[in-house]
Amino acid sequence: MSTTPLPEGTSQPQPAVAPQPAPSGVSYYYPPSPPRRGFWGKLFLTIFVMAVGGSFFLNLILLAVSASLLGDGTPRVQEKFVSHDKNAEDKVVILPIEGIILESEDGFIKRAIDTAMKDDHVKAVVLRVDSPGGSVSGSDYIYHHLRQLAETKKIPIVVSMGSIAASGGYYVSMAVGHESNTIFAEPTCFTGSIGVIIPHYNVAEFMEEHGLADDSIASHDLKKMGSITKAMTSDEKDIFEALVKDSFKQFKEVIHSGRSEFEKNPEKLNALATGQIYSAVQAKKNGLIDDIGYLEKAVDRAIELAQLDGKKFKVVRYKQETGLGSILLGGQSGKSESLDLKALLEMTTPKAYYLASWLPGLASAAK
Repeated sequence: MSTTPLPEGTSQPQPAVAPQPAPSGVSYYYPPSPPRRGFWGKLFLTIFVMAVGGSFFLNLILLAVSASLLGDGTPRVQEKFVSHDKNAEDKVVILPIEGIILESEDGFIKRAIDTAMKDDHVKAVVLRVDSPGGSVSGSDYIYHHLRQLAETKKIPIVVSMGSIAASGGYYVSMAVGHESNTIFAEPTCFTGSIGVIIPHYNVAEFMEEHGLADDSIASHDLKKMGSITKAMTSDEKDIFEALVKDSFKQFKEVIHSGRSEFEKNPEKLNALATGQIYSAVQAKKNGLIDDIGYLEKAVDRAIELAQLDGKKFKVVRYKQETGLGSILLGGQSGKSESLDLKALLEMTTPKAYYLASWLPGLASAAK
């Protein structure tokens, strides 16, 4: 049988090999085919991928638009309905003053006062004070704007003291003016602490023991007054005492404007203004407050003074809006509460406080 020769470089085709049966007693392993994913499995996988991907892109979108939504990052003042007619327009506002008073023009309390000032339906304000006080300037700043609110809008201000309304907390409470029966304190409230303090800490001995020295260069010795690195001189002490006396005098004048009893009898106030804290019972006995009662009692008095008609009004509480930035950052406003350099400098800066505390510098640093 003749065959045709193949072109050069072409391999001879091999005959097909028929599969041979396995020898007796020998078995072969064939890996199983991967199971085919059913309809529900595919659906679950699709939903999972879409959810993860959607969440990722949604977060990107939120982060991208947060700057425009937040504006300057200042939370707005919101209203929370408390009682009476939810659909009414006229309102009694509960304005909380809580914690250390270290207020500025962009703080919540000032923004709340501005909100009330612009709202023609605000007919009365109830200050819910739960504060041990704060800086002299911060307390006076709030007091000034509260009085401006009351006088401009011709509306009553009533105070409800919570667990503590001491020093600067008592100072801002004087925004009620001379209207009678307007300051209420809860039975367990601490109030009073009428006085001023400029903190000073002397670590000179510690520095000497550890080989530390203050080589600061100043234009005058008094430029370093209040420094924690040295003992206070008699001249420095006289200067600070004069500052304290001026602030103390202002404190008592503000109390005269809010408690006519003391305006008529200054010596009675002088006997009480020792920095002592008083219980609600003691405060009422000494004329520092009008009555003992809870928030509802103060609200009822505000309604009475505003002469609101029946139930055609609502009681609302001002609260600070939770901004988108706070949500995205897990409730953080972006301000560190650690004792950073700025806080350290504040702690060592001579500053006067209306505060029921022996360590006001640290209170300032933690704001």
